Amino acid sequence: KQTAMTEGIRNLPKRNDPVLRVVPGPADINANGHIFGGWVLGVMDQAGGILAGRIAQGACATVAIEKMEFIAPILLRDIISVYASLERRGRTSMGIRIEVIATRARGQQEVKVTEGLFTFVALDDEHKPRALPEG
Repeated sequence: KQTAMTEGIRNLPKRNDPVLRVVPGPADINANGHIFGGWVLGVMDQAGGILAGRIAQGACATVAIEKMEFIAPILLRDIISVYASLERRGRTSMGIRIEVIATRARGQQEVKVTEGLFTFVALDDEHKPRALPEG
């Protein structure tokens, strides 16, 4: 029998469906007028955690960022769309590919600003790794 929770696993976001959309504010700007890399990393981790939690059907923790590169700066007034997809699945862990696209110039331009591969581990009530549900 399908539940709302297991139905969500079948309907994971597609590339054209961002997991998260945010707008950075003035407090997120560094001395160069660009958005702090740490701010972007936090937004990516949040989006990856949303997808990982859906897949794990529960709590997860970020355990690694295997590769992340900043391709272009994020500017004030950019609208940030964060896309996440399952790249690999293990017994307790999953690799989530996260891509960040900045929309600027009042929606006239889209720029890929960064991407990375984040590894999340499913956690039990004792905060220890647990097996991922079948799927």
